[in-house]
Amino acid sequence: MSISRTDIADFSYFLAIARHGSFRKAALEIGVSPSALSHSLRGLEERLGVRLLNRTNRSVTLTSAGEELREAISDPFARIDQARDALNRFRDTPTGRIRLNVAADAAALLLSPVIPVFMERYPDVEVDIVASNRMVDVVASGFDAGIRYGGTVPEDMIAQRLSPDIRWIVAAAPAYLERFGTPQDPKELKEHRCLGVRLGDDRIYRWEFMGRDGEEFDIAVPGQITVDESRSMVSIAIGGGGLMYGPEPVVAPFIANGQLQTVLDDWATNGPGFQIYYPSRRQVPTGLRLLIELVREMAPLGL
Repeated sequence: MSISRTDIADFSYFLAIARHGSFRKAALEIGVSPSALSHSLRGLEERLGVRLLNRTNRSVTLTSAGEELREAISDPFARIDQARDALNRFRDTPTGRIRLNVAADAAALLLSPVIPVFMERYPDVEVDIVASNRMVDVVASGFDAGIRYGGTVPEDMIAQRLSPDIRWIVAAAPAYLERFGTPQDPKELKEHRCLGVRLGDDRIYRWEFMGRDGEEFDIAVPGQITVDESRSMVSIAIGGGGLMYGPEPVVAPFIANGQLQTVLDDWATNGPGFQIYYPSRRQVPTGLRLLIELVREMAPLGL
C-alpha cells in the first residue's frame, strides 16, 4: 500500500497527539482545531484498519498498535524536520517555528526586551512562548527548549547560560515595616508575615541566606499566603501583605520608586542565573540558535 500526502500529514498529527496525550494541546501546537485533528485521526485509523488511540473524556492514550506506529515513524519525521531546518542556512531569511517553555521571570526579564528585535531581524521565524513556572518535560511536551534558573535545569540536557547569577532579596512595603517592624536577622522572620514561594514541582521554597561565616543556610518561613509567580508576589507585598523573597531584577523597579524596601541586605545570597536547555540528541533549530545568539548579544541582565 502506497503512502499518500494525506497519510503523511495525519502521521505528523498522530505524533503530536502522542507527545501531548491531548487533542487540545496537540491542536494548539499544530494550529488546527481539536475537532479537525480528531477527524484526521479517525480517517487515518480507518485507512490503516486499526485503532491507534484510546479516547476517554479525560485522557488520550496509545493502543499497542499506536505505540508500534510511534516507534516506527518518530525517527524518520525527526530527520525530516532536521533536514528542513538545515536548509535554512541556504536562505537569505531563515524560516521556521520554535516553541519555548519559559519560567515567568525569564519571559519578562530576558525575552521581552529581545523579542521585538528578533521579530525585525527574522520576520519569517515564528516563536511560541509558554510562560509557566511549572516544570514540564520539554521533549515530551513538544517544546524545542526551556529556560529556567540554572539550579532547576534537568541534568540530561544541553544548557547555555543566558544571564549572570542573580541576587535574591527580601523586601516589603514601607507601611508593612512601620506596622510590624524591620527584621534584623533571618531568625526574626518567624515573627513576621511572609509570602510563601511555591516552586514548579509544587514544593514550598525555603528562603536561602548567606551567614556571617560565608555558609549558606535556609529557613522555612511562616505564611498565610503562598504564590508561585514573582510579579503576583510583588503586587501583594506592595499592598502590605507581608515580606517577600524574590530575584532582585524583578523587585528593583519597585525599590527604586519607593513602593518596596529591602531588608536583611547583609544576608542576601546569589543563585544560578537563567539557562536555556534542549535535548542533546536533537539538532538545534536555526531559529532557536539565532534567538540564543541574540539574547547573548543584547544581554538584558548582563552576562
